[in-house]
Order: sequence, then C-alpha cells, then structure tokens
Amino acid sequence: MKNIFVAGHKGMVGSALVRRLQSEQDVRLITVGRDQLDLQNQAAVAAFFADQRIDEVYLAAARVGGIHANNSYPAQFIYENLMIECNLIHAAHMHGVQKLLFLGSSCIYPRDAAQPMAEEALLTGTLEPTNEPYAIAKIAGIKLCESYNRQYGRDYRSVMPTNLYGPGDNYHPDNSHVIPALLRRFHEAVRSGQPEVVIWGSGTPMREFLHVDDMAAASVHVMNLDAATYQAHTRDMLSHINVGTGQDCSIRELAETIARVTGFSGKLVFDASKPDGAPRKLLDVSRLTQLGWTARIGLAEGLRDAYHWYATQAAGTVRT
Repeated sequence: MKNIFVAGHKGMVGSALVRRLQSEQDVRLITVGRDQLDLQNQAAVAAFFADQRIDEVYLAAARVGGIHANNSYPAQFIYENLMIECNLIHAAHMHGVQKLLFLGSSCIYPRDAAQPMAEEALLTGTLEPTNEPYAIAKIAGIKLCESYNRQYGRDYRSVMPTNLYGPGDNYHPDNSHVIPALLRRFHEAVRSGQPEVVIWGSGTPMREFLHVDDMAAASVHVMNLDAATYQAHTRDMLSHINVGTGQDCSIRELAETIARVTGFSGKLVFDASKPDGAPRKLLDVSRLTQLGWTARIGLAEGLRDAYHWYATQAAGTVRT
C-alpha cells in the first residue's frame, strides 16, 4: 500500500489527481485542507510530514490566476509559490520521501521561444512580462527537484502542463484563466439576453488547452514510470516533461467554440486595448509521446464537460 500525499487536493488539478488516484490499486490518499495546514509555514509543513508516513507526493498546490491576477498581484504570486514548493520539497526530502512530482506551467518558457516549445527552451530567453513572477517560481520548483536529485539521489520529477481547464476551475470574474472567464461571460450573456460578449485582446494569440482529467492521467503515468525509463528521456539538469495535446487554436476560435457550447448567438467583440500575452504557446509533447502517453479529451468535448460542471453549480457554490 502506497501512502500518497496530494498537496492542493481541493484545487482543479489536485481534485483531478484525487479522482484519478482513487481508481488506482493499493493507494492510500493523504489530503489536508489549508485551514488545517498552511503550506507557506515551514515549521507546520515539517511537522505534518513528521506525523505522516508518506511514500509519494504530488505537488499541485499553487497560487494561480490569469493575466489580470498575475499583473495585479506579482509579489504574492512569486512569494507564495516559492514558499509552498520550498517547504514541501525540502520537507519531503528531510522525512525520507523518495518520489515526488512537481506540477509547473508552460509559462516557464521564453516569450519568443520557437514553436512548438521543447523542454530544451528553458532559460534560453526573456519571459512573458505579464506572468514573469509566477514563471520564475515554477522554474525554481524544477531546479529544486533537480538539485535534490543530484545531491541526495532523490527521484523528484516535474511535469509542465499547457493551459488547463475542467471541473473545479476558478470562475472568478477578474482572476480566472481564459476558458473559465469566457464560459462564465457567455453563460451570463445567454441568461440575461445580452446582444454581445466582449473578449480581452485581439483574438489572434494561439493557445493550447488540456482538460484537467488528461493532466491527472499524464501525471500519474509519469510518476509511475520506472526510474530507468524516465532518466532515459531526461537529463540531470533538464528533467521536466511537457504535458499537452500538441494542438492549438486562436483565442477567437476558442471564443467561437464556447459560444456554440453555451448557446450564445450574439456578437463577439474583441477589445484590442487589453493585453494579449504571448503571441503563441504550443508545447512540443514528443518526449511524453515517446514515454507512452497522449491526450484523449478533445477541446469541444472538454469544454462541454467544463460548462456542464459550471452550469450545474448553485449560484452560491461557484467560486466568485
């Protein structure tokens, strides 16, 4: 029986990991809410690990948000993410946890990285300014894992997902990512009979999207690879693995798909005075494909699933 700690189990990614791991045999899940454990408190995290018999850690806890949130709270994004990952990775090592999976983000890559972005693009150029603090924290998490592997022989792995969406997403009107923000905006437009929906930016940036259940499946797949197989596809100082679909679409195409999913038949208005972010973000997923995993949930199917989750929530239970 493996004792697996999922840090951040109430978030979109963490809850998807819990769903996935519950279907695995011989697994005992360990979870703890933020009201019981402050992951930014080093002493509290160390005491928690000392109290538990943890075999593996999935580090999905993080402060996340879209362009507006990253621009508005840069200090919180870098500080909170650094504290969480430093405390958890160090505590895992200090208490003999040999296996850990760190979940990062595709924003670690330079703004002008060649497309699709391969793992080798890390640290080769300037980051996208709108989310640089968050990206720096995620890069630090990769390097923490690699450093503990090199110095102490740990087996700490990192996966870098593309833009995620799905059940349990954050639908805050200001601080959410593009898919939940648009799903909410279109849903409310349909309910109130609005003739148009305004979308931030020009609509031209290209983005790749991955359903969170696919992300959870990929994470478990990577964690369960034997060490020899994992190491054959990585290097000591380039150990992270991209997770995505290998396909992208424009924000305009995304908005048009969401309009169909939500039943909105009005006009789409693109506000080009708002920031676009990086012009394109597509991951090279050939390394993950070689390791035996590919995404299974198409964008239209995934958006229907995400919208069903959102639309069926009572008004008081959707995060605002």
